Amino acid sequence: MANFNIDGKSQQTFDAIVIGSGISGGWAAKEFTGKGLRTLVLERGRDVKHLKDYPTTNMYPYEFPHRGALTEEIKAENPVASRCYAFREDAMHFFVKDKEHPYVQEKPFDWIRGYQVGGKSLLWARQTQRWSDFDFEGPARDDFAVDWPIRYKDLEHWYSYVERFAGIAGNRDGLAELPDGEFLPGFPLNAVEDHFRKVIHSKYTSRKVISARCAHLSQPQAVHLEQGRGKCQNRVLCQRGCPFGGYFSSNAATLPWAEKTGKLTLRPDAIVESIIYDEQQARATGVRVIDAKTKKVTEYFARVIFVNAAALNTNLILLNSTSSRFPQGLGNDSGVLGKYVAFHNYSARIYAEFDGLNQFKTDGRNPAGGGYMPRFRNLLRQETDFKRGYAAGFSAYRGFEPDMSGIGTSLKKNITENNLGPWRVNSHMMGETIPKESNYVRLSRDKKDAWGIPQLQISVSYDDNDAKMKADYLEQLEEMFTVAGFKNIRRDDASQAPGLDIHEMGGARMGHDPQTSVLNKWNQVHACKNVFVTDGACMTSTSTQNPSLTYMALTARAVDYAVAEMKRSNI
Repeated sequence: MANFNIDGKSQQTFDAIVIGSGISGGWAAKEFTGKGLRTLVLERGRDVKHLKDYPTTNMYPYEFPHRGALTEEIKAENPVASRCYAFREDAMHFFVKDKEHPYVQEKPFDWIRGYQVGGKSLLWARQTQRWSDFDFEGPARDDFAVDWPIRYKDLEHWYSYVERFAGIAGNRDGLAELPDGEFLPGFPLNAVEDHFRKVIHSKYTSRKVISARCAHLSQPQAVHLEQGRGKCQNRVLCQRGCPFGGYFSSNAATLPWAEKTGKLTLRPDAIVESIIYDEQQARATGVRVIDAKTKKVTEYFARVIFVNAAALNTNLILLNSTSSRFPQGLGNDSGVLGKYVAFHNYSARIYAEFDGLNQFKTDGRNPAGGGYMPRFRNLLRQETDFKRGYAAGFSAYRGFEPDMSGIGTSLKKNITENNLGPWRVNSHMMGETIPKESNYVRLSRDKKDAWGIPQLQISVSYDDNDAKMKADYLEQLEEMFTVAGFKNIRRDDASQAPGLDIHEMGGARMGHDPQTSVLNKWNQVHACKNVFVTDGACMTSTSTQNPSLTYMALTARAVDYAVAEMKRSNI
């Protein structure tokens, strides 16, 4: 994509500025440029171009020095990043290295980041579920956080809008708790996954197992071909960057689409230090940027600014944007900026084996990952001693397990016989955590990064509600596994720190009341009308669904509103 050497205030002025090029920032860029606005996208990391900058995408295992594994030296240098499942030899170049971008952990928190054009859209797990009114109405019904200022009807059109462009594979399951979308054909469950589905449906009236919905082109439509993307090849090497554009990313979809308009200026290696607020105009006028390589400071200007730096970095930028009007951070009249951070609890798993259906084996790979069990706890009524609930992933596989016994000729024979092992099944928990004032981020008072910006200090932890929810997940899944005839059931309480879910949300939450929230129902800062936040920082609560699809829908909706307000001269 074109990068311009911008010099002089006239060349540093745009209609819109978007901070961040990940999933939500890419959508903001697409929507603004599509509506004719000259748009500057600022990305703090390096440039990554689709196709060109996926160095490992077609490599075979034997072409990696360590067959994909990490050396002990790399693990020691990256104690946080190396805990992430995708931080391996084939994709670690897309992750932030621990030493390069330190932060302060008041409590253990594994902050997983991707600083490059496209951000974590190159690395996400691609699971996509809509929220329902069970989620948007949850805080008001269950008396936590603050009421969401929107409901499902406010996002329904925008969910459809982004789904058609992104390409979402799934089935129409007819569940009120998980609304159907604009789907491409779903990926089928295998024999044991379908066995589990049938058993659960027959034994439990309120529990469902469906094929997981994912942002993969199972059957590309005209709009996807126009993007230059092709059918998903089911390689499941997505973390390397997909040369086919088979899954949705900013690099393959929204940013190239924005570039085609001729209205996009993309500047990588541009670290946003703060948003500039003009007290006489009572509005934000631009952003202050530090070049990642030269450390030169440049200011850019625009009528509207979208902050999409990923949840915690968005909080950092807003907190660091101080002025006489906003001494505690831009828009922070309520004092809640940086507070009520929440996340998803992924710290429990359960494993088992199955002796049946031995006439079948798994063949190929499923990019959707298998089955998905929508939340069923506390859905229609409060039925447990904890608030809210959890969703669960479910998958089954059967592989070859060579016989390693013997020596010499007999060992060679045993190894090459390729005997099929038993079916192995597993599930992981996706629990909703409750936003609390005690879960917060703030700027360090004494530690700064290499560019002189205060490091982020994170104080986020689990609570008693999370512990009760985890115990219930393990109990209920063990019961369901037993009912399904699974054997050798093993619970796994990972006791991992928050953060590895990579679903941190909140800090600049939406709400009705400017005294208890930062943003209004349009994702607009209450006290600074030309600044919007549509990434994870805006979330009032977390639900149990993967959040990225909701970020996309919120972003498209907010841009539409912002442009309309600009035309009315309200921004």
